[in-house]
Amino acid sequence: MCGIVGLMDMIGQRSVDRGLLSFMNDAQFHRGPDEGGIHVDAGIGLGHRRLSIIDLSTGQQPLYNEDNSVAVVFNGEIYNFQQLVPELAARGHKFRTRSDTEVIVHAWEEWGEACVSRFRGMFAFAIWDKRQSTLFLARDRLGVKPLYYAMLPSGWLIFGSELKSLLCHAELSREIDPLTIEDYLAFGYIPEPKTVFKAALKLCPGYTLKIVRGKPPGAPRQYWDIQFAESPPPIDERAACAELIDRLREAVKIRMISEVPLGAFLSGGVDSSAVVAMMAGLSQAPVNTCSISFGDPAFNEAVYAKQVAERYKTNHYVEQVDSDDFDLIDKLATVYDEPYADSSALPTYRVCQLARKKVTVALSGDGGDENFAGYRRYRWHAFEERVRGWLPLAIRRPLFGAAAYLYPKADWAPRVLRAKSTLQGLARDSVEGYFHSVSMMGDKQRAALRSHGFERDLQGYRAIEVMRAHAANASSKHPLSLVQYLDIKTYLVGDILTKVDRASMAHALEVREPLLDHPLMEWLATLPPNVKLRGREGKHLLKQALRPHLSDEILYRPKMGFAVPLASWFRGPLRQRVRQAMLGDSLKQCAYFNVAQLESIVDEHQSGARDHSTPIWTLLMFESFLRNALALPRYSGRPVVQAVESL
Repeated sequence: MCGIVGLMDMIGQRSVDRGLLSFMNDAQFHRGPDEGGIHVDAGIGLGHRRLSIIDLSTGQQPLYNEDNSVAVVFNGEIYNFQQLVPELAARGHKFRTRSDTEVIVHAWEEWGEACVSRFRGMFAFAIWDKRQSTLFLARDRLGVKPLYYAMLPSGWLIFGSELKSLLCHAELSREIDPLTIEDYLAFGYIPEPKTVFKAALKLCPGYTLKIVRGKPPGAPRQYWDIQFAESPPPIDERAACAELIDRLREAVKIRMISEVPLGAFLSGGVDSSAVVAMMAGLSQAPVNTCSISFGDPAFNEAVYAKQVAERYKTNHYVEQVDSDDFDLIDKLATVYDEPYADSSALPTYRVCQLARKKVTVALSGDGGDENFAGYRRYRWHAFEERVRGWLPLAIRRPLFGAAAYLYPKADWAPRVLRAKSTLQGLARDSVEGYFHSVSMMGDKQRAALRSHGFERDLQGYRAIEVMRAHAANASSKHPLSLVQYLDIKTYLVGDILTKVDRASMAHALEVREPLLDHPLMEWLATLPPNVKLRGREGKHLLKQALRPHLSDEILYRPKMGFAVPLASWFRGPLRQRVRQAMLGDSLKQCAYFNVAQLESIVDEHQSGARDHSTPIWTLLMFESFLRNALALPRYSGRPVVQAVESL
């Protein structure tokens, strides 16, 4: 795993400032502490930080073709590189290393832009082809690896694995895009392709970007998308279970290739336990497993992780996260560079810290909930969809809307008793209803928080437009397949994968996700929805397939999640910090928020009248972003570029 950066003069061949390139590269030192390298030529600069995993002796980057006319910097792993090497060698390409990186160079020479379709893995890479005066950027299908870029007014393109590398450039404007604040308050992250800054973008998963010097930059091009079958035929479940295990085992096997210590995260949930079970069957030596435990039994899954570890005789390592482990709040702002409000980032950071003490590569169970319909919200959405099917929207909207208005709010109650939220969902269409169920803050709550100036800046924009845009591209309108697709395009990449990449890379740890193997996902997308969500039971097919490998106690226990006790923190040890952050200068001066509403949220929560822990955490992390990420240093060397007319 690594970090990449680069600069390209899109107009001519102006000199690259080596000091700037090195400064950008070193901003990501944590992603690759083993080695660093740069390539500088007329109008092009590439930088790389290396975390050595495969071909430790000769895999340095930038890496070149035979005549040095093609250079690549690469972050990730190409798991099928050993199959591609003989195919490319048979076509006359000469290999000088045993690394997967060199496959990218020769695949570009052989297949051009189509090379990405031949790769199986997680990747973000940049290829510079000197003969064609072309820079080619690519990101893997699911967005496991990040890639940011910006086209500057002076005609330079800059890119990097993390936003902090772009922020090094003095010309990059740090003006915040107000539309992304609306997105953040709804989702808890900034969804692709936007970043919190107007001047920078993320390259979306499954997309490439080709820049030819002297030509106007084109738009990113999509090369892959998940296609859910519209009307899949019934299947033989027994045969499907057997095929699932075969596919899962193979996806795990190719991710166990490593020249450094390897292990797995083990939470005791179905997904991570499934990965460990497959690893144990493929490894002659005991598997290294790592878990985090919590003192509060309501959040502690360590006992279940221990059961799996004992069954498969793993080398199991556990550390307890204290209930007051909130010293990371400001640290997280500089880890993520953008506002990021998933509180499970705290224990994720700690489990990565633990894992790095034992291994350099860890396999995870990420992607299982999206692929196999494991989230509880899928069950609620299926129920609401059945009710929506009974009555047209024209009747439901006023009927359930009025009922929701009259029903009292009950944050403290189990969801089955929180009818207000359900009634609000039933008053909406399918996409609105699902957006409502996943939002950090509801429409009315976000509206109450907005200042008049912020409302004016939005010009009517609302975060639901993100989901509507993706829903328009979904291949299946089946209620379950549609929300799985929406999660893959939004929550998976913007929240889950962002969380794991930044937390792991902060500790120079590589994480691999077998359940996001794209051939496995493509096969799962062809299966009938009822083998994933069967009645109230999610992950039906996966659990049936795993019964010979895991106990029913592991497979069928209630889902716990990776949570932290925010509500008690904000009334106890973080009480004063919350008041200082929420009511202090940072949030007031940014002018996005209604100050009276901020005061009301704090007072109601700390008095015990309401549970506002989610909006408080969301705003706390935004305030930390304003103080920390915006203060990241710029390169202060000699002037980098002279202003010219934009393209």
